[in-house]
Amino acid sequence: MAKSIYVGNLPWSTTEEQVKALFEEFGKVQSVKLINDRETGRARGFGFVEMEDNDALSAIEKLNNSVYGGRTLKVNEANPRAPKA
Repeated sequence: MAKSIYVGNLPWSTTEEQVKALFEEFGKVQSVKLINDRETGRARGFGFVEMEDNDALSAIEKLNNSVYGGRTLKVNEANPRAPKA
């Protein structure tokens, strides 16, 4: 089963291909989605990666608080979005 991983504090210039390459060290990456600002189209510095459970847990453990592009990454299991009130 796939697990969704939150990746935060990415440099704004980071591409989905770069994030995929970073996470592929820990296993097969099913998808990468970086979030852009709706109005400006600029990167917001975070995104989501989907991987198999065991690979995801290993990636979270190794990459959380690691430095990438001069920034300290925040990597953890993504929580489902709360419904809007």
